[in-house]
Amino acid sequence: MAFNVFLTCALAFTGTSWYLVLSRRFVTSRLAAWVGALFCTFAPSMISHAGGHPNIVSQFLVPLIIWRTLELRVPGRAMRNGLILAGLLVWQAFINLEILFMTAVGLGIFCVVMAVARRRRHRGEVLPFLRALGVTAAATLAVLAYPLSVQFFGPQSYQGLAEFVRNFGADLGSFTAYASRSVAGNPEVAAMLSQNPAEENAFFGWGLVILFFGLILWMRRTAAVVTLGAIAVFFAAMSLGPTVYLNGINTGIPGIWSIMHSIPVLDSAVPTRWAMAIAPMVGIVLALGCQRAADLVRSQPHARGPVRVAMITAVAMALVPLAPTPLQTTPMDPVPEFVTSGAWRQYVDDQHTVVSLPLPDSSYPDSLRWTAYTGHDMRIAGAYALLPNQNPQNPADRTAIFSPPWRPTSGLITSIRQGNPIPEVTDARREMTLADLRFWKAGVVVLTPQPRDIEMLRTMSELVGFRPTWTGGVWLWDVRHLVDDPEASPS
Repeated sequence: MAFNVFLTCALAFTGTSWYLVLSRRFVTSRLAAWVGALFCTFAPSMISHAGGHPNIVSQFLVPLIIWRTLELRVPGRAMRNGLILAGLLVWQAFINLEILFMTAVGLGIFCVVMAVARRRRHRGEVLPFLRALGVTAAATLAVLAYPLSVQFFGPQSYQGLAEFVRNFGADLGSFTAYASRSVAGNPEVAAMLSQNPAEENAFFGWGLVILFFGLILWMRRTAAVVTLGAIAVFFAAMSLGPTVYLNGINTGIPGIWSIMHSIPVLDSAVPTRWAMAIAPMVGIVLALGCQRAADLVRSQPHARGPVRVAMITAVAMALVPLAPTPLQTTPMDPVPEFVTSGAWRQYVDDQHTVVSLPLPDSSYPDSLRWTAYTGHDMRIAGAYALLPNQNPQNPADRTAIFSPPWRPTSGLITSIRQGNPIPEVTDARREMTLADLRFWKAGVVVLTPQPRDIEMLRTMSELVGFRPTWTGGVWLWDVRHLVDDPEASPS
């Protein structure tokens, strides 16, 4: 229920915010504001991330940040405007830093280009803007200095993402394709063009791509529109990753990310998500294009019919195929009675944890739900989280991993669950398992019914030297005697 309320409110507030900003600051036509706001809220990338990343789709502050950034140029209000923007930036930082970072990069490029383009007609804008920006920077850094220092330099900080994540680029073919959750989408095609259903960050479709560049060509005398188009192309190039893929095939052509991914801060960004940042620019251009059409209808009544038909047809052909389908859901296994009854409490204390087989990760999150059910009182080994790599062969390696440090036992159990052959259980493997249990401070090891559970049960029994007991919906190995006694060994 909490997730559904969070997600629903995130999308509703995001759409409302975009409509209010567009209708009051960028366009006068309510229909134009509706078109832009609907796309910004329900773009394919937003629907994709709505399946598991509600913090990413909570973008209700993005239009407000854009609006207040542009207001910094108003003279005589440096303190007021600077503090308002600082408050929005701090708020967004605690929702999602990645969205804030991409918004800042796009806005930074836009403001620099527009300052150059408007330098002759609007000479008095730069200094007020810089004064207010200084107030924003000072106030924001004062509030975020400590949390950012912990994030980037704290004991669990990491430096750059794992190599395989750095290669998560958007397929060039995905920009003209349709997402799996669009009415015109094909799940098989979408799966070929993306890393997973939660990362379908482009998928604008041919109709919208043609309309977007057609609107930029139509409004090419407006510097802001051309700048938005250029930033969108730049972000698209960044999203392709170190090597350009086309329809799932490696072209061998290096992308601009190949020379950017090693830059500090950028090395912590997932390249494919730069395509997600294009959606707001497309929404703004759509709103401005609809406004231009509305202005043309008012100024040239004799062309009213053809202009309306052309604009409605173009927008419908571009956006109707992108209309989202209902989010897919998967029933989760119930929390076992071992957890709900509180039976775990006799095994867990400040010195002991519950070890689930396999350890929790993105493909097996069940034990994460168990500990959440207990209000995190039940200590578990491992989690699905961004953590620095703990490679004993290279202690200086602090690149991020998305799971706990690899251990021989967890790697073996995961391999068995994936269907791989079961290796021979030797004394060396038993010693490694004992070392792993002590590393995890295991009090009890549990296994729930799941694919290949019998194979995992037999292997774990051979590793620890005794069979489990069935209690509270789990097979249970009480390993405290092995963990607490330094002289103990699997028999």
